[in-house]
Amino acid sequence: MAEQPVPEIGLLAQVLAAANTEAPSLRAARRGSQPAAPARGTEDSKPPPLLSRRNSILSRRSSFGMGPGSRRPSWMLHRRVSFSGLPIFQPVLKTRLENTYRMGPDKGCKFDAERVQRVLEGTLACALGSTVYSAQGSAPLAQSLTELLQNQAKEVVPPRYKLVCHVVLGQQGQQSLLVASRGLWNPETDSFASATFSNASLFAVATVYGVYFE
Repeated sequence: MAEQPVPEIGLLAQVLAAANTEAPSLRAARRGSQPAAPARGTEDSKPPPLLSRRNSILSRRSSFGMGPGSRRPSWMLHRRVSFSGLPIFQPVLKTRLENTYRMGPDKGCKFDAERVQRVLEGTLACALGSTVYSAQGSAPLAQSLTELLQNQAKEVVPPRYKLVCHVVLGQQGQQSLLVASRGLWNPETDSFASATFSNASLFAVATVYGVYFE
């Protein structure tokens, strides 16, 4: 008996039926091989944020003591900030004054030698008094006297005068001593004052020169 040919429609129906029977088993196998998805709402499920270069710089700036409710440091109030986040300080500009074109002191504002001399005599008497001479302490004592006398003379000397103070300090030994000086200045505006002091142990000669500054 000869075999009859199977119609194409019947063959297509058999293939579809076989695919439908295998589909559930394949789906179950695929579901079992895939990893379980993390639960929503947990912190582990979120991927780590990618920090850009700008975010890293901002995090550095925020690490300089910037907490919630804290005040900003004074250096962060500057407008210009470098790439590293530190402030760029502007250079301090020097004050420039206009020329006065004054070649001499005002009337009644010259160096008063008699007044400065009285200040020198009183300062020497108060500073030295009964001081005993010492070879080791004479140098620092003369330096401190120079600064003291110069500061005291500034209070009675008119402005625009430069002061030069000179002090000679020595041991009292019944010796003869002569202190002399020479200078190049304007006798109409410049002058000097000198005072001496001595006790049983030492002597001092102080001289202050006042030179007008044009």
